[in-house]
Amino acid sequence: MKKFNKPLLSRLRDVLNEREAERLSPQACLNSQSVRRRDEEKLQTDYRQAFSVDVDRILHSHAYTRYIDKTQVFYLIQNDHITHRVLHVQLVSKIARTIGRFLGLNEDLIEAIALGHDIGHAPFGHDGERFLSKICRQHGIGSFQHNVQSFQFLEKVERKGSGWNLCLQTLDGILCHDGEIHEKILHPKKNKSFKKLEKQLDEKKENPTINLVPMTLEGCVVRLADTISYIGRDIEDAIRMNLIARSDLPTLSVRRLGNTNGTIVFNLVTDVIQNSFQKPCVAFSPELSKALKKLKQFNLERIYLNPKIKKHTKIIQRLFTHLFEKYLEEIDKENQHSVIYNQFLDGMSEEYITGHSAPEIVRDFISGMTDQYFLSQCPESIRPTPLYDL
Repeated sequence: MKKFNKPLLSRLRDVLNEREAERLSPQACLNSQSVRRRDEEKLQTDYRQAFSVDVDRILHSHAYTRYIDKTQVFYLIQNDHITHRVLHVQLVSKIARTIGRFLGLNEDLIEAIALGHDIGHAPFGHDGERFLSKICRQHGIGSFQHNVQSFQFLEKVERKGSGWNLCLQTLDGILCHDGEIHEKILHPKKNKSFKKLEKQLDEKKENPTINLVPMTLEGCVVRLADTISYIGRDIEDAIRMNLIARSDLPTLSVRRLGNTNGTIVFNLVTDVIQNSFQKPCVAFSPELSKALKKLKQFNLERIYLNPKIKKHTKIIQRLFTHLFEKYLEEIDKENQHSVIYNQFLDGMSEEYITGHSAPEIVRDFISGMTDQYFLSQCPESIRPTPLYDL
């Protein structure tokens, strides 16, 4: 087996860090500023930079693999061209890295946040998130929010409960991404620590309306890119399914942003770069922010709340309750033959098992499921039938 020249590789990493300090904006978060909860001896001789390591860890996580069958907006629709969660996070990464490149920010940190930001999404998108949140509150474990759950997966569930030990800045960007909130301008909230981040995590569980702001400009860029990536893409999906027509789009938004995903993305990205260059914030111009807000309202009313895509909502909600109660009962009876034991708890660390109540364990198991695996755990007689059109 070939032995690597570790001192040389470590020096190469140091050279990259030095170049980074010279090349990037003074507003950027440098790899030399990265902070991990636990020191790792193997990282002392690793030639990869810190945030690049985080990217690799997220890509190799089990939760990332399950993105492939996670709903973005439209669930139980038989159409191979409809956006799924895995494509969404790739689009967020690409858009955010493009903005970051022109602003002189750290693209590795941007990529890590972007790829990990939706890992905590439950099956069936925001509807599933809402159903699971109601159940979690009923069982006294706080609300369920996908950004909080992304933190939970990466820190406390992955690798059989030991977590990935990601950098503070990466976890902060993931927790604070909140792409549904409309922002004209974002100033990073600096000087955070793991203790402060844990406090924000608890506050968010108790009050989902709290607006958490990332500690880095890179995290702020991902937050804006999240909206940029989905707003036009959801419109294209809705047009493809004959849910809306392109001519339905609001005139103000079309005049400022265009009427296709490509033009919408280009105009919003260009606007962010122009309004954020060499500034300690990221921002949209007032004109495009207004147009974007109008378009988001259109999407909400005409797409996300459209009853045509809610035909399976009630049965999916019942199935969430059914599975939650089923797994709680199996934990209570210590049914070792249950899938929650042999496919989730088997091999889990003692720290995870003793540190989580039965409802929290069930929450983690169900929220990690893909749409198809979720349905496979439900009685066949009550499973909904996918639609081929609306």
